[in-house]
Amino acid sequence: MKFKIINKGTAEYQEAYRFQLELVNQRQKGFIDDTIIFVEHPAVITRGRKGRKSGGNILIAEQELAAKGIKVCEVDRGGDVTLHCPGQLVVYPVFDLNNHGRDIHGYLRNLEEVVIRVLRDYSISPERIRGFTGVWVGGRKIASIGVGVSRWIAYHGVSLNVSPELKQYSMINVCGMEKVRMTSMEELLNRRIAVREVIPVVAKHFNAVFDRKDCWDGREDGSEGGKKNRFKFSSAG
Repeated sequence: MKFKIINKGTAEYQEAYRFQLELVNQRQKGFIDDTIIFVEHPAVITRGRKGRKSGGNILIAEQELAAKGIKVCEVDRGGDVTLHCPGQLVVYPVFDLNNHGRDIHGYLRNLEEVVIRVLRDYSISPERIRGFTGVWVGGRKIASIGVGVSRWIAYHGVSLNVSPELKQYSMINVCGMEKVRMTSMEELLNRRIAVREVIPVVAKHFNAVFDRKDCWDGREDGSEGGKKNRFKFSSAG
């Protein structure tokens, strides 16, 4: 069994969400293998199950958000509020957890481990903070993680700050935590870095952490082909 890799480029959040749900349904029926979606989103704030209960972690008025063209989407993942925006790599694994230990806590730690290994490849020293999900560097958060699980099929996933405009995070209490400072690979490396550069590195470490032997073939269009189709690719539509 091989991962399917789908690179959707830039897509609206709701479009990518609907696409995830289609894949969840197909995975539950056994029609597809475990699948990883890579995508960037235009600026959008999402609020998970915890955020709907707590409230108060979006710090600017709805009218101001609307003027900026930023939507707020209620989503069925765990966690509180987060921001997706250009320069952030969002990774949605649609995985059957029956094949990955049936352990949601362990699955979250494995997602963190993927990010940690990616950052180490760039000579960045990441860390976990006990009691919190995600990845930090020097006390600043660089990756957020939130998942949903339906009949042991996991979806939603990871957002890694590659080169976003960090001042946008002032609009929210990230993941419901006050005074959390966000950082990015670009800020830490002090050089421009493209999201597309990071995608194959993330794919490589998904393989390593989840014990796969295939290798990303470097294609960016989601079509089949390249290096003997080591992955099964699918058009993103």
